[in-house]
Amino acid sequence: MRVFICFEGSCEPFDVPPDQTVGAMKQMVKDYFLVQLSDDKQQHQYLELSYGGAALQDSWALSDVGITSGSAIRCLIKSERRPVMRVFNAVTGETLPIMGSEALLHMSIARLKTVVSMQSGLPVSTFRLSTAAGVQLYDCNQLQDYATEVGTTLRLDTWDGWVEFLQACLLGHRLTVQSHLSEKKPVMRFQLQVALYIAASLGHLDLAGWLLEQGTHAEEPVGVHPYRQWCHQTAHRDTGKCPIHVAAESSQLLILKLFITENLLTLARRDPGSCDPLKIAIQHGHRDCVRYLANKLCSVVSLSNMSLPMRIYLQIKRWVSLGQRRAASNRCHSSAAFKARVGDTLLVDGFNQPNMSSKSRKAVSKPSRGIKAKPLQPLPPIRNSLSVSHLSSLQPVNPGGFKEMLKKRKQYIESREDGLLDEIYKDDSSLCKSKFILPPITRESIPCAKSSLETFSQPCGRTPRENALYCFTIASTFTEKPWLKQMSIARTLIRKRVHTVV
Repeated sequence: MRVFICFEGSCEPFDVPPDQTVGAMKQMVKDYFLVQLSDDKQQHQYLELSYGGAALQDSWALSDVGITSGSAIRCLIKSERRPVMRVFNAVTGETLPIMGSEALLHMSIARLKTVVSMQSGLPVSTFRLSTAAGVQLYDCNQLQDYATEVGTTLRLDTWDGWVEFLQACLLGHRLTVQSHLSEKKPVMRFQLQVALYIAASLGHLDLAGWLLEQGTHAEEPVGVHPYRQWCHQTAHRDTGKCPIHVAAESSQLLILKLFITENLLTLARRDPGSCDPLKIAIQHGHRDCVRYLANKLCSVVSLSNMSLPMRIYLQIKRWVSLGQRRAASNRCHSSAAFKARVGDTLLVDGFNQPNMSSKSRKAVSKPSRGIKAKPLQPLPPIRNSLSVSHLSSLQPVNPGGFKEMLKKRKQYIESREDGLLDEIYKDDSSLCKSKFILPPITRESIPCAKSSLETFSQPCGRTPRENALYCFTIASTFTEKPWLKQMSIARTLIRKRVHTVV
């Protein structure tokens, strides 16, 4: 059949067989038009063939996607900027790209951890970075001290037994967060502050509200792990950031309103760089947050006998709060219960075996010891008749807020670089842009078709249902074609795959 390739203002005919692959078609275009593509460490150029509004993949055959004789295929030279380095996140399993120039290879490890923290949503005190050989990167050193080159992949690891806890925090699952809290009070207090930081970064309103009810404060810094509190002088600068700062940095307006409604002093809380939430929102260009914070700071507080401007009222409240803390500290030393004591673990960089290797909680706990929900008080009301002690045997989903949880989970998945289908089909991540709902699976099956379906599932690694969903997703990328044509392409792909495997 004859197809036409449109490239840089010209349209040339090509005689190709119907089963010609897109990859072979690209090679013909390169040879005919004498295309030279650059491929270096910083930039990668490639050819892209598109038809019907969809980019064609190299493994596809022309006839499988509805390309017939006389069709016109657009050809473009595209370029993508390669990241300077990558960081594999052992918590989520995704790889974070670090974009920029080669000058980034001369920055400090502390600065790199700040960039990674902003991309992952994790506080800097919850993870460490290491090379592929397992060499830990310390904040006081430079990247060039570890012979880091362009394209290097580093690894992010968290504290042993924290993987499930951080995953629940990233997804906003309140019950799962509760079930994975530590039994040690200092560690549990640090975990609650970490959870509030992540909830403020990703906008998990339900989780943030529950954490505030447990006594966690949005104006308190995350700090460091209790095992490292004797080394606070060498701690990362960002350990002084509070949840209110990361909420303003991430443009989480609802979280900001929740924090400020809970405590007005969060308006005047400054980060390690001496910036209040309003200045942070201005620096990042979040207009809605700037408007809300500016209106709050310019408002008037009405008392019983007088009215005070918000700034003067915050100054008075800060003095009163500071005096109360000093009086309580001198009277009963209430904070001593959360400090390190004799017999506690102490970690010093370079001298201890690292306890941050991303081991699961089951791997670090005793086999006879199960994971139980922590009976924290007070707990929010639960919309069923079960007691809190029975929550450990249930799935970490709140039946009353199931729709709300699904909406939050969908927003989180869409904010990541890879969608739900990208995790299932990593080789075809660029295709999975839409999701289809298939009819429910029935347990009744046709005996004569059962053997062929099992034969198909074994070689390709996908069930027939997943294969149908995959083919429908491919067909939906042809946005310039009508819906019936997209369904025809999907049926062709399904028949093609079944016949090829069986």
